Amino acid sequence: MKLDDLRSILLSERETGRLTSVAPDIFEKGHAELAAITKNVYAIDDPFSDDARALIDETLAIRETLQDIFAIRSRKILALTMMHAEGNYYDREEVKRMIPPEKAMFDQITAAIEQCQEVLLHNAPHVTRATIAPLALYGEDEAAPDVPLGELYDEDLGGDLPVPTSSTEMPKSPIVHPCALVRVLQDMETFMGVDGRIYTLSKGDIVTLPERNAAVLYERNIVLNINLCK
Repeated sequence: MKLDDLRSILLSERETGRLTSVAPDIFEKGHAELAAITKNVYAIDDPFSDDARALIDETLAIRETLQDIFAIRSRKILALTMMHAEGNYYDREEVKRMIPPEKAMFDQITAAIEQCQEVLLHNAPHVTRATIAPLALYGEDEAAPDVPLGELYDEDLGGDLPVPTSSTEMPKSPIVHPCALVRVLQDMETFMGVDGRIYTLSKGDIVTLPERNAAVLYERNIVLNINLCK
């Protein structure tokens, strides 16, 4: 999903007060394009070159366009929920044009409004429940055995702690970039660090930067290296 495609969708949304038909995976494709461009930025040796700057500007434009598409479509969906709650006519074809997460939002907001109407307009009791889902150590169709807690953890019997039968994949550790604490000596243009973050720095700022970016800026006398951190 290229930037021009996203801008075309945004223009169509702005030109009409109704939801337009969009691909269900529009946002996934937008994020895939962002990932591809970011990878290209990492491949450039000089992160402050014109090529890198152009790619960074493109990522910022894509993010902004995705946010604008979400905002304008969400406002239309909120308007539909109010018309539905007030019993006014609304085009049900618009509901069909919602992508799955939008439809879920529409259903949840509609249900919340109806529940609030029952309480405030029809004097229904307001019940607040705190629901805590139990930890599933057994299969969905398999009932947990009714065993007293003491029997499960009785050290005198030499029993081991129960171990869940289902294998749980450990989450992958995030990539940690060595960093440096620096003082900025002059105003800088916005750039993308090797950690994927966008930095906009001004003279006098004291910030933590990825070590690779800090080294390049130090060589150019743009920052003063204060301290290294892990």
